[in-house]
Amino acid sequence: MAITDWPEGERPREKLLDKGAAALSDAELLAIFLRVGVPGKSAVDLARDLLSHFGGLTRLFAAEQAAFSAFPGMGPAKFAQLQAVLEMSRRALAEEMRFGDALNSPAAVRDWLRLKLSGLPHEVFLSVFLDAQNRVIEAEELFRGTLTQTSVYPREIVKRALAHNAAGVILAHNHPSGVAEPSQADRWLTDQLKTALGLVDVKVLDHFIVAGGTGCSFAERGWL
Repeated sequence: MAITDWPEGERPREKLLDKGAAALSDAELLAIFLRVGVPGKSAVDLARDLLSHFGGLTRLFAAEQAAFSAFPGMGPAKFAQLQAVLEMSRRALAEEMRFGDALNSPAAVRDWLRLKLSGLPHEVFLSVFLDAQNRVIEAEELFRGTLTQTSVYPREIVKRALAHNAAGVILAHNHPSGVAEPSQADRWLTDQLKTALGLVDVKVLDHFIVAGGTGCSFAERGWL
């Protein structure tokens, strides 16, 4: 049955306008993006198939063009549209980060980090540098690959903090395994970075680990 034949209150677009985007399921939100289905499947059916095939929104967003375009009903045009939506979301969150207090309103920072790091097949280490009012100065990817105490260099982070005249920093990296729980190596590394940055009066405000669509905050655990 086509979506236009559904009861009006069950159609994703009308439901969104009536109840807000948060009331919709992942498949319904994706169906609005897709706009149309394929022969024999509504946009919602197609959205469900996409989510099942890729394993959820996070993995769908991280899919390479070839894998995305190979799915029946998708193609380069849809891939380009999806990437444009994701990039607009990142930029909107980045703007929000820059004009607010990163500690009093941490949601934008965390949402940006999740959107930036979720689904990546490799580990990435970011530093978000803040001024004395906890406003974001710059966010930089500093290391990539397998992150260990021997591959993340405290002196490089100290150099970048001094270059930005930062008063504080939020550290972040991802776990491609999908498990956000910090390892002992993560905690050891955080302690090393906290000590090194403390020598130049730069405070480590948080270390945020992203895995899949979830995250873990060192500050919330009381580890900083």
